[in-house]
Amino acid sequence: MHERWARLLESYIHESAEQMTREPEGQLKHPYTVPSSPGSPYYSSALWDWDSWTISIALAQVEADTGQQGRFFEYERGSILNFLDHTDDDGVVPIQLTPTGSLTHGEAGRGGGFSQNMHKPVLAQHAALLAQRRGDVEWVKPQLATIGAFLDRYLESHVHAETGLAYWQTDFAVGVDNDPSVYYRPDRSTAAIYLNSLLYRELLAYGYLLELSGDAPAANAARGRAQDLVDALNRHAWDERDGTFYSVDLGLRAIDPEDWLHRGAPRRWSSLPLRIDNWSSFLPLWAGFATQEQADRMVERHRDERTFSANYGIRTLSRLEKMYDLRASNNPSNWLGPIWGISNYLVFRGLVKYGYSDDAAALAEKTVRLFGQDLETNGSLHEYYHPDSGEPIITHGFQNWNFLVLNMIAHLEGRRTVSEF
Repeated sequence: MHERWARLLESYIHESAEQMTREPEGQLKHPYTVPSSPGSPYYSSALWDWDSWTISIALAQVEADTGQQGRFFEYERGSILNFLDHTDDDGVVPIQLTPTGSLTHGEAGRGGGFSQNMHKPVLAQHAALLAQRRGDVEWVKPQLATIGAFLDRYLESHVHAETGLAYWQTDFAVGVDNDPSVYYRPDRSTAAIYLNSLLYRELLAYGYLLELSGDAPAANAARGRAQDLVDALNRHAWDERDGTFYSVDLGLRAIDPEDWLHRGAPRRWSSLPLRIDNWSSFLPLWAGFATQEQADRMVERHRDERTFSANYGIRTLSRLEKMYDLRASNNPSNWLGPIWGISNYLVFRGLVKYGYSDDAAALAEKTVRLFGQDLETNGSLHEYYHPDSGEPIITHGFQNWNFLVLNMIAHLEGRRTVSEF
């Protein structure tokens, strides 16, 4: 690791972290966090779902490095409370909030038949991260019923009955914006490995919060549901031929018992693998439900320079995919190959979890080099990057999960490293 870049990034992140905090305004009654510094064109005033969770992981590392425990707690807790304030009676939580409104693409609640995407399943994980850091759950106990309603809504309205896998309602605001396994595909047709990996960890986090609160039976029920999801993922999303987890195509025509053409041999499969090589196929390592043998096969795919491994990290889409494209785009942002800080970080965490120390260190060092060069040259970080040259592609002033490089630096230096729940 380049010492100069590590110290440059450390100093910059420690000094700039507060730029992602905002005071209560308008409909946001609690302090909260945003992805970018003030004045950045897209992300400087809005509270976003998985962004606020990952920001907390980075802010926790800032606190650990500086010895200022609790410095950001009110903003992190406030981010969760703002979302819970806007949760409806059916457990539907918005994806994004601003002081004046919310980003929507149709009615997400009962009036729309629960047919729109909602907040990604990271609310319980966010709360569990804060509970672990503080050593208590009292601050979130009054909200546990609302978090439970949110998870129930996922399980009741966003899970495919035949396979037991969670699916995206549409391709709107899925986080990995133009993931080809979701983008421009029919509604409710993709059980994304990204979504299901998050939901697995969310169920475990909810179980942790319930156990801390003294409700062991409910905690065990949540953990049992998490295991049910793993069983479904191994049945439908693991591809033994390729040695990886894929997103799953649910868009099969219903079986019609009166259809004479197919009656002699109706289909006996409930899904098809979407064999698109996307970075999110490595998320089962981060989530921790891959077996060691599965992980051994998957890590070989991570190392392949023809597909994912690049000078500055892991390509968000394999270079061999026909959709591979590094052009700048916003709304949707481009995940068709560029390097993102969050994908580098989550793959890094998965490698650490399964004992691939050298691979994890190499990926962390690439990330330090990427962000160190950008900061040294341009005075800020960006949203995503060219995987071979490291040149920034778009969004000067983007901070957000890029600050997780701080956690990578701590890991490389053998210091206390904060990780997510």
